Amino acid sequence: MSLVSPQITSFQQSSSWIRRMFEAGAELKQRYGAEQVFDFSLGNPDLPPSSAIIETIRDLAGQLSAPASLSYMPNAGYPEARAALAAWLSQDQGLPIGADNLVLTVGAAGGLNCFFHTVLSPGDEVICPAPYFVEYGFYCGNHGGLLRPVKSMPDSFALDLDSIAAAIGPKTRCLLINSPNNPSGVVYGGEEIQALADLLEQASRQHGRPIYLVSDEPYRFLNFSGHPLPSVFAHYTHSVIVSSFSKNLALAGERIGYVAVNPALAQAGELMAGLVFSNRVLGFVNAPCLGQKIIAACLEKADELAAPQYEVYLERRRLMAQVLDAAGIQYQLPAGTFYFFPKTPKGLDDVAFVQQLLQQRILAVPGSGFGYPGYFRLSLCLDKKFILAAQPGFIKAAQAD
Repeated sequence: MSLVSPQITSFQQSSSWIRRMFEAGAELKQRYGAEQVFDFSLGNPDLPPSSAIIETIRDLAGQLSAPASLSYMPNAGYPEARAALAAWLSQDQGLPIGADNLVLTVGAAGGLNCFFHTVLSPGDEVICPAPYFVEYGFYCGNHGGLLRPVKSMPDSFALDLDSIAAAIGPKTRCLLINSPNNPSGVVYGGEEIQALADLLEQASRQHGRPIYLVSDEPYRFLNFSGHPLPSVFAHYTHSVIVSSFSKNLALAGERIGYVAVNPALAQAGELMAGLVFSNRVLGFVNAPCLGQKIIAACLEKADELAAPQYEVYLERRRLMAQVLDAAGIQYQLPAGTFYFFPKTPKGLDDVAFVQQLLQQRILAVPGSGFGYPGYFRLSLCLDKKFILAAQPGFIKAAQAD
């Protein structure tokens, strides 16, 4: 007799390829040494936080003897942290956003779970473009929803609006996008977002209830496209932004994220109340207090603090392109994020090719793990010396029969 539910057993059997490769990497590192393994599998930021954030943490440590310094706070977060976030986000998104339209969450993952818990009924569907972050399916399933991936256009990974329109039905509750996209690196421009918004407006009228547009944006600061990223708030009323400070401030383990509700939404207060309630009853209670204190102190200069990381990832992007060119592997240069999503050479099965890379002690993730076979994902969360040292292995794997 199983000790866990059939649902969890099913989830475990379809668990993330990212984690499988991470575990395979741990075995290889133990066998050959960490310096002899080239781990492109996990999007785990390897850069330290800025000196300003480290100094802020030191200052906070000196304040912990004060009464209630680590106690509970309002479920939506400290007022000063929400105010700092509102000011920064208003500038980032290019339109005013109030603190009462924000809830601080346990990372973007916690934010998505809070949102789905708030709006989904059993059997509701969430559409998302593929390739997509595989955990999305679990986040929907946690709350009775069903993820319906829709393949993006081959090679360009642009939104296939016709296929999205065909997938929308009476059960559709949300459309979830991720821009810049993990794993493809594609960035959706203003015209593309507006076309999507027009489609959702029409479908919402047709089916008699609003379809939410949810934009997952933890990689927004890593925009190499040369064009400003649009705000979904400016294009569609029933929109929500979910993000975190895991990547731009290198605080992934601190688990500090947020959900922002479009202030133009007539019933924004009702949705916010539901999000705050969900944050509590899902067991999060509140976002980590130290993380909130860090962003309250540092968000005013967040873009400045993220700039050195941007430059590091930009250089790693250049070097990764150089390595793939040398191996004759086709790719679309990512317009954002710290990922590449190349095409498998010679039309090879993506899982088989990742196994060939593994023989060269190179860890990658097959595109099948992101709902898009025929490609594989490479993370740039490793020093440039490893990127360059992996070049002979990429060449051998690409030339293998």
